[in-house]
Amino acid sequence: MTDASPTPVDRGTPPVIVLVEPQLAENIGTAARAMLNCGLTDLRLVNPRDPFPSERANAASVGALEMMPPVKIFDSTAAAVADLNMVYATTARERKMVKPVLTPRAVGELAVQAGRAGRKVGLLFGRERTGLEKDDIALADAVVTVPLNPDFTSLNLAQAVLLLGYEWYQAGDSTPPRVLESHGSPPATKDQLYAFFTHFERALDECGFLRNAEARPNMIRNMRNMWGRAELTEQEIRTLHGVVKELTTLREKK
Repeated sequence: MTDASPTPVDRGTPPVIVLVEPQLAENIGTAARAMLNCGLTDLRLVNPRDPFPSERANAASVGALEMMPPVKIFDSTAAAVADLNMVYATTARERKMVKPVLTPRAVGELAVQAGRAGRKVGLLFGRERTGLEKDDIALADAVVTVPLNPDFTSLNLAQAVLLLGYEWYQAGDSTPPRVLESHGSPPATKDQLYAFFTHFERALDECGFLRNAEARPNMIRNMRNMWGRAELTEQEIRTLHGVVKELTTLREKK
């Protein structure tokens, strides 16, 4: 149980996102939005079909393009990746090429390692309708394929960018998998919890709830397990003591 924020993580140089011949300005905008969700800001375009920059792309990005450095536009995929050290090409199609095939999670981890070592990584995404061509994939070190439902693997451009960006972000993330927000109240100590057990069980004895001597030990164990799973805070323990006290006082008055 903690309220602490995760320690900032050094992921090194973030990957570059390269969109090869994107067809719609809106798709460029939504891809930029997905990028910024994951802390990625270097967007490169290869021969976009729609004019760029454009209001349509800006609107679809919901402000992301305005917060990122200017998008670079290139005439060829080779020019777009020329300054990079490692390039991964995304594709769901079999291209009959001898290439390592990696999952997004593996690429995310490799990209963090490379970024920390000062190497620049690029992630290639192809045309909305046909994906990357063989000549594009030939420039890459490896292919990235998302393990999805084999009967339907279609992703739109922004989904694909978000998926790979998320895996990169998660590979260097220290956020605990589960956090209980206690809002400043520290977790109860075992001594405090056991004191509540004593108070609660005494009240149950006095009201006759635990009158069955044979069942009493098992009933107490079950209730202690229940309270133990609750991850009670000190404030919650005080509240429960007050509840038991009030119920006991009301019974005595009656």
